[in-house]
Amino acid sequence: MNPALRAGLPILIGAAVMLSLAMGLRQSLGLFMAPATRELGVAVAEFTLAIAVQNLGWGLLQPFTGAAAARWGFRPVLMAGAVAYLAGLAVMALAQGSVALMLGPGLLIGFALACTASGMALAVASRPVPNALRSTALGIVSAAGSVGALIAAPVGQVLAEGWGWRAGVWGFLVLAIAMLPAAWMAGRVDRVPVPPLPPGEAPGMGAALSRAMTHTPFLVMAGAYFVCGLQLVFLTTHLPSYLEICGQDPMLSAKALGTIGGFNVLGSLFFGWAGGRWSKGVLLGGIYLSRSVVLALYFAWPPSEASTLVFAAVIGFLWLGVAPLVSGMVIDMFGMRFQAMIQGIAFMSHQLGSFLGAFGGGVLFDLNGDYVLAWQLGVGMGMLAGVVQLAYALPRTGPRRPAPA
Repeated sequence: MNPALRAGLPILIGAAVMLSLAMGLRQSLGLFMAPATRELGVAVAEFTLAIAVQNLGWGLLQPFTGAAAARWGFRPVLMAGAVAYLAGLAVMALAQGSVALMLGPGLLIGFALACTASGMALAVASRPVPNALRSTALGIVSAAGSVGALIAAPVGQVLAEGWGWRAGVWGFLVLAIAMLPAAWMAGRVDRVPVPPLPPGEAPGMGAALSRAMTHTPFLVMAGAYFVCGLQLVFLTTHLPSYLEICGQDPMLSAKALGTIGGFNVLGSLFFGWAGGRWSKGVLLGGIYLSRSVVLALYFAWPPSEASTLVFAAVIGFLWLGVAPLVSGMVIDMFGMRFQAMIQGIAFMSHQLGSFLGAFGGGVLFDLNGDYVLAWQLGVGMGMLAGVVQLAYALPRTGPRRPAPA
């Protein structure tokens, strides 16, 4: 094993475990939507508003938690996020109405994700590995973000069916306790020195922010990332409800989310590896186009168990493969000193899309009584994002200026 990689292995393991739990638990909260709304007497749109607030808070806070990590170090930020995650799950388990849902799975878990999820975990994982192995390492840590769903979704479903949805949330809280030692271990990255800025480049957060907001490739990537968030959170929030409406076995939702998580491991590993060899922007555009085609094919016909599991496998492969590509593009453009902050700006765009995917899907369902318009809009926006990302990332073939003598 590469000596530099061996020295950074405990940091990578801590980041991977933290990300796995943060993402796996969050992706499985949709399992509790139907029973929770019935027991608490709240509308579907109120539950999805809490999830939308979670995603919006996650995105809006991500640049600030990234800036805090750059100023004070990663460990205090990661630990604060792990504690907030536990508090959010406890509030949800004790909820008696929509206010508690807004506070627990909404605001508290939104803040926790800004401190512990992909933006921070991948910024941590970028630093202790050599450049030649960075994209692959990011893919491996991103893949770990799916392992949590393989555990959380079946555990939550079994507990909810046997003892009620609150028991499922308490089970999630027990799993989340492991985030505390994982965040502490990942915080060892603060001992790793940060590479210096290129000569002539102005230091400071303000200068880094100015460079990002005037760099067209970054803005294109961040815009396409908006649609990525819309599609993914629409699925994690509304797929269980959609399958229940279509008369499918409730356990199929857990199987589908678990399948997404399993194949996401393969997709993250593949795109992390591929990002070190081919254009990251082209790969991103291809993911957005492929994902939209798969969504259109699945929702165009009534679901069955077989079609749902095949859909979950394909969409899972295309799920979080974007994360190592986006992280790698940010490092290629701006370096690692302010990676967490700049990546947080791109992720804020992603989470604005997530807000629209969760809340907008719930509103359209309440208005129309089905998800037809919601998935059609998601597919159309995904196709547009993929085309724009590809058009900008592909090599230009116009006339070239003659080389200087």
